[in-house]
Amino acid sequence: MTAFAFSTVAHIVSEPGAASRLGEIVRERFPSSRRALVVTDAGFLRTGLAEMPCLDLKRQGFTVSVFSGVVADPPEDVVMAAVDFARANDTDLVIGLGGGSSMDVAKLVAVLTASEQPLAEIYGIGKVTGSRLPLVQVPTTAGTGSEVTNIAIVTTGATTKMGVVSPQLYADLAVLDAALTLGLPPMVTAATGIDAMVHAIEAYTSRHKKNPLSDTLARQALELLSRNLIPACENGSRLEVRQAMLLGACLAGQAFSNAPVAAVHALAYPVGGIFHVAHGLSNSLVLPHVLRFNAPAAAALYAELAAIAVPHASGSAEARTEALIAAMQQTARMTGIQTTLQQVGIKAEDLDRLADDAMLQTRLLGNNPRDMTREDARAIYAAAL
Repeated sequence: MTAFAFSTVAHIVSEPGAASRLGEIVRERFPSSRRALVVTDAGFLRTGLAEMPCLDLKRQGFTVSVFSGVVADPPEDVVMAAVDFARANDTDLVIGLGGGSSMDVAKLVAVLTASEQPLAEIYGIGKVTGSRLPLVQVPTTAGTGSEVTNIAIVTTGATTKMGVVSPQLYADLAVLDAALTLGLPPMVTAATGIDAMVHAIEAYTSRHKKNPLSDTLARQALELLSRNLIPACENGSRLEVRQAMLLGACLAGQAFSNAPVAAVHALAYPVGGIFHVAHGLSNSLVLPHVLRFNAPAAAALYAELAAIAVPHASGSAEARTEALIAAMQQTARMTGIQTTLQQVGIKAEDLDRLADDAMLQTRLLGNNPRDMTREDARAIYAAAL
């Protein structure tokens, strides 16, 4: 058996309604902390869903400050504004409450608030030094899995992004409460849910670090997500369906944090960065075409996943791979999200720029089960157009 290492968050609570007693849960884990900073975005704050968790934190003796300046694909100035806010409030515990962007910013606040390291020096793998503040993550979407990953993505220019990957970014505690996701619109539910499915699929076929634990998590994640995504989009008020989606996204996050994602994400990043398309939708748009490209190298593994997502599929590994691809395309169509690059404003003359940018994602492309050239990337974008 191949040697491997596996890391994840130390403590996970999966329970509908858990956020209403967040203070109790956090106090049990961090008895000496006093000044909590909640990192979120203005849109989530307006829903009123942050009020109950913050109230329970105060009941448990925490002084609570709220930074709500997070935006999608957070740029460096937003990250540093959150760090400055944390320092000004003498924060000794950080809580990410929101989608992937809020949780990514929370990770960076936790590692930078008490550190002298500049943000620019921690981009890359394993560059964070020293310890960090206690970190709690509470996701409000079922997609990124950021609550259990050691990765934070920052927008560093007009269209460029950089990643911070370090064991210090793993939270101490993740709290999964589907009650926080009940208000998600169907389009957001669909895009984030497909993002989580991509995490599971790419972790299962990751070239270098695929391992028995990540495989088990990826399979379980895909089962939960493929069974519950359409019901969650059709009737988002079903708490048990929402909790299954949240757990599926979490399991997929644990899988890809240890067996990293690959070409789907590499090709999705330029779509999001240049054309400001939401991350989950960017993944969904290129997913079937990357799967088809990878099939010569990964059909046997895709066939194993087809047995989960499309249990009626039969025939050769190649036939079952096609069934998996068709199922992913059908899922996107049934949810009503866009299915072509043209629908998000991308034209044929944009494909060369997209291909050039995709080839810069060397960290991700190295994980792909099949080597990809610039010509391959351009052809995939053309197929997705």
